[in-house]
Amino acid sequence: MEPDELDEFDEDRGGDDDTPPWWFSGQNLPPDAQHMGLTSHVPDGALLDFAGALDGTKLKHRITAWVLLVVFGLPVFFYILRLVLAVNDGTL
Repeated sequence: MEPDELDEFDEDRGGDDDTPPWWFSGQNLPPDAQHMGLTSHVPDGALLDFAGALDGTKLKHRITAWVLLVVFGLPVFFYILRLVLAVNDGTL
């Protein structure tokens, strides 16, 4: 292919850069999660990727973070509450 025939939108043109494009999902994972092999294609990695994309300066993102905290924190709270009540009743 002649140099003037090269497609200007061809992403593979020039360099051997193996990094994925910026719009590729999974760019918000912490380095240790990536080192463990998590990607945005598995549930835990997708949740980490989503949480990593939240921006604390935006109101909707802060509300989303609080909702996530409540959703994941309530089962732990209820389990501890049941455990404490079971210990106090002597049924454990």
